[in-house]
Amino acid sequence: MLVSYLGLVIEKNKVVNLTRITNPSEAITLHLVDSLLPLVSNSLHVDESSKILDMGTGAGFPGVPVAVVTGAQALLVDSVRKKTDAVAEFVAELGLGNVSTRHARLEEVARELTFSQDVVFARAVARTNVLIEYATPFLSQNGVLVVEKGRPEDDEITEAEKAAALCGLSFVSRETFELPHDLGHREILIYKKVGKSKIKLPRRTGLAKSQPLGV
Repeated sequence: MLVSYLGLVIEKNKVVNLTRITNPSEAITLHLVDSLLPLVSNSLHVDESSKILDMGTGAGFPGVPVAVVTGAQALLVDSVRKKTDAVAEFVAELGLGNVSTRHARLEEVARELTFSQDVVFARAVARTNVLIEYATPFLSQNGVLVVEKGRPEDDEITEAEKAAALCGLSFVSRETFELPHDLGHREILIYKKVGKSKIKLPRRTGLAKSQPLGV
């Protein structure tokens, strides 16, 4: 199923720019393996009863691979319509009934789906403090944010700690991985929602990036 999905992405990418990774062997590692890395963490549990959200899904990663492997109910959000339209097309073609897509800004969706998600995933779509702010309104109590990064600098981690404290999240773990075939270093940061946010979220659209928390 995942190889079939990847094939659809690569074929569609010939006419719609979905990903810069077009070599099939590299795509298996950088899209599929990379997407599934967080599932090996002892700090994370996802199964068919879980509700998960993928922030800035792009071509459907990591949301689709995680949903296929775990059976979780997955919502994939992106602000670029051509990407969500393409992913919706792939999902329909493969009959993935547990996956849905949404073309919208994260702040807009958060106002509708407050405290509704068990796990929120993000793959390097912004600095970690910004991702914490985006994710917080979605997370149910004890819900988990999973951030996948390359090599985050110390100042990014420090800012993330401050943002997490403001948002009612607690740092859980930081795990490192080396992708096969020397295709990169990955770090998985996991945060857990343990309390109430000290500020009202979501803030106005755009403020998370223009006036980031923890800086």
